This record gives sequence, structure tokens and C-alpha cells, in this order.
Amino acid sequence: MKLQRKNRLRATALGALAVSGALVLTACGSDDNTGSDADGGKTSAAASNIKCDGAEGQLLASGSSAQKNAMDLWVKNYMAACTGVEINYKSSSSGEGIIAFNQGTVGFAGSDSALKPEEVADSKKICKTGQGINLPMVGGPIAIGFHLEGVDSLTLDASTLAKIFDNKIKKWNDPAIAALNDGAKLPDKAIQAFHRSEDSGTTQNLGKYLGAAAPKDWKYEAEKKWPAPGGQAASGSSGVAAQVKQVDGSIGYFELSYASSQAITTVDVNTGGAAPVEATSENASKAIAAAKVVGTGKDLALELDYTTKAEGAYPLVLVTYEVACDTGNKAETLGTVKSFLTYTASEEGQKVLTDAGYAPIPAEINAKVRETVAGLS
Repeated sequence: MKLQRKNRLRATALGALAVSGALVLTACGSDDNTGSDADGGKTSAAASNIKCDGAEGQLLASGSSAQKNAMDLWVKNYMAACTGVEINYKSSSSGEGIIAFNQGTVGFAGSDSALKPEEVADSKKICKTGQGINLPMVGGPIAIGFHLEGVDSLTLDASTLAKIFDNKIKKWNDPAIAALNDGAKLPDKAIQAFHRSEDSGTTQNLGKYLGAAAPKDWKYEAEKKWPAPGGQAASGSSGVAAQVKQVDGSIGYFELSYASSQAITTVDVNTGGAAPVEATSENASKAIAAAKVVGTGKDLALELDYTTKAEGAYPLVLVTYEVACDTGNKAETLGTVKSFLTYTASEEGQKVLTDAGYAPIPAEINAKVRETVAGLS
């Protein structure tokens, strides 16, 4: 089982690199490989279904680092098809992305949490005739990665995770951890827990999970700012993953793509179901499939079930939204925003997610996303 997991992590990492490499090669191909679609937009042979009509110039976007690896793939593929168009996505944090959007400096923002009422109110100053809306575009598991020499597999539940990240469980051989890992040789080593230093939607989604699944042990409100005492901070999902990769005795949280690309071993989550659940795109999809649209009008904010015990459903998931104006988008970027988001929500755009460690948005919800994107104005 341990060898299978290592091979699976390696295969996922190589798969993501292979996809990325293929897209880079496509982007570097000669102009001889491009043709024109029926609408006059330039397309590459490798991405012939991408519609570039209305897209031009440079589009700035920023926000969620959770979707960085997915966005990198999307941008490379899109720019290979749409010559003369530049998509510049700054991977920072959900909080910074929303601020940039409501300041009018980006065409769209990425956020791992739906807009708050006050953020929607602020967006009306930029959207003029409309407001910011949430478009679910990419899902996936929040992996709990760990680095513990001599331990190749680990099972934890919501209660032990809450106590670890709240600095209540401090040693790896704590009885609560040992009870979930019968027979494992857990060392008498201090736990070094890493969390995000900046406002983060990933942090907020972890808080939502812990608050729902372990309410007695996690008393904090689910906010983007890390709430608990102790632990060590690192910038971005990439920073947390880098620390876990380097530090023996460490544990942290980040999107599965970061664990896969760096071959970081992840925790299986005991949900109270028949068996502990591994953090995989497939298992995350089983949980996201049960999500409900709770937004109103054109807003497609989702409600996730963090307490699911369904077989094979990994409960610690997030959905990243692209935030755009429903109406009142800037004329100079509207065409590119619609063209690019039409691609990311397309069957082709969603298909690349699994290879990169993400989970596609369920088809029924994604159909609503496509319809909404088509109507942006």
C-alpha cells in the first residue's frame, strides 16, 4: 500500500509535468500550425476548439494560489490558441484577489471562498450596472501533507487535525494519533504545524471543515486569516508545501497539486465511514458532486458538505471561484474575460484539471457556469 501510494504520487506529478510540457511546446510552436476559426479567431491545432473571438490585448487577473497550477495550464493552452492575447494571472491569495477586483485593477479574481455581502457591495462601485458574482471553476482536495521520517502512511480524523493545528496535540506519538494508526511506529518527536501567513481561502475552507466535522475541538470562526495560536507561517500554498517538504516532523495544508508535484505524502482522513479516505481528485469529486448552489440570480456560490461519510468521499475540499461582474465589466477587457472563462469552463478546460491534481466542477453546475459566462456584459 505504501509503495502504491508513492508510485501514485510520482505518476500524478509526472502527469502534470507532461501536460504542462506539452502545452509549453504548443505555445512555442510555429505560426504555421495556426488556423482561423469560423469567427476569425486564431486557434492552434492542439486547441482547435478554443474560441478567441472578442479577445485582445492584455488581461490582468489575480487571487487564489490554490488554483495556480490549474491556471498555469489554462493560460498556456489559451495563449497558444489566441495569438496576440496575454493573460497575466498573479497567484497571491484569495483576499488579495478580491481587493484587486474591487479596486478595478484586474478583469477577474480567483477566490477559494464566495464573496461576502460587504465585498459584493464594494463590487458595485466597479461593476457600475451590476455586481461581482461567483463562478465555480475548479475544485479539489485540500491535502494534509506531512513529513515524518520512518512513517510512510498516516490516518487522522477531524478531531486530531483540529487539536494538532490548535497546538493541543504536540507530539507525533500522542495517544490520539496512535489510536488511529494501529501498529505504526510513531516517533517521540515534536509536531511542527505550518499554516498560511496571509489571508487565504484555503485557510478558510480548512476552518469550515474543522468547524463542521469537529465542532467541540475547533472553536474558531472560519475566516481567511489563520486564527489559532502557535504553529509556523509560510506564504502561499507553495510556501507551506516547501516547508513540509524540508522539515522533518512537519504537517501543513495545501492543494493536492502541490503535494503531487513535490511527492509529499498526504494524510488519509477518517470520516467515520467504512474506511479512511485518501486525498485524490476522484475522491474530492465525490464530495463536490453533492454541493448545492446557494447563490441567487447569476451568482453560483456553492454549499459543500464537510461532514459527509459517503464511501470514498474526501470531505476536506474547496472550490475556487472566478469572480467577475455580471454586468458592467470594462469594455476593454470584457471580450477577453468571456473568451478565457469560456475556455476554462469548457469540456477541454475542465479535462486538464484531473491530471494536475484538481477536480472538475460537476457537469450540472458547470453547465450553469457556461451559461452565466456567455451572458457576461
